[in-house]
Amino acid sequence: MKLKGRTALVTGSSRGIGRAVALALAEEGADVAVNYVSSEAGARDVVDHVRKMGRKAVLAQADVSDYPDTFRMAQDVLREFGHVDILVNNAGINSDTTFSKMNHAAWRKVLGTNLDGVFNCTKVFIDQMLGQNYGRVVNMTSVIGQIGNFGQANYAASKAGVAAFTKSLAKELAGRGVTVNAIAPGFIETEMVAAIPEKVKERLLAQIPLKRFGTAEEVARAVVYIVSSDGDYITGAELSINGGLLM
Repeated sequence: MKLKGRTALVTGSSRGIGRAVALALAEEGADVAVNYVSSEAGARDVVDHVRKMGRKAVLAQADVSDYPDTFRMAQDVLREFGHVDILVNNAGINSDTTFSKMNHAAWRKVLGTNLDGVFNCTKVFIDQMLGQNYGRVVNMTSVIGQIGNFGQANYAASKAGVAAFTKSLAKELAGRGVTVNAIAPGFIETEMVAAIPEKVKERLLAQIPLKRFGTAEEVARAVVYIVSSDGDYITGAELSINGGLLM
């Protein structure tokens, strides 16, 4: 197993991509802290699946947009695991509307979780990673942050910000045993895509060269590659998994 002896925390891992990432890390031998805000039932289900694989798993409830809450979560996880080797900043939300109708609350809500959340989670774990001279940070961006999208100015801005954060931090930490990378999924078969009207889905599929949406498991396998020894020479990268939507 590629990650035997490693510990990981995955934010927003009660469902969707985060769930798939948590399970994929566990399959490769990692112990996993499952972060969630309010979906406790979903998070407990992930924990149960991880434990059935013979790995250690803990619930890690926190609103990542809130720094004190995130700090409290980190202390709980570090007491339980002793150390965290892998941090996957996956938690994200959207609140879509045209810019003319977008209010400040919708802007701050999305930026608070998607961008501030990445800062908060990285901040509360990075000193411990530096202290052990080892860490793997993976941030979820999005193809929307690369190309923009109608009605998603807040979401696109948040994800583009995460990409820039990733590159800057990667340069700072490259000589200290910590790599920082991003994965930019395209349209993946999750609850978010399921909510898209069928006619819109048809138009999206027409734009994707591979003519299908991706799966959460495909994104999860990329995370495993980056955080395992196979990805030791990768830092500051933004890996696009979008079926060719952006080339």
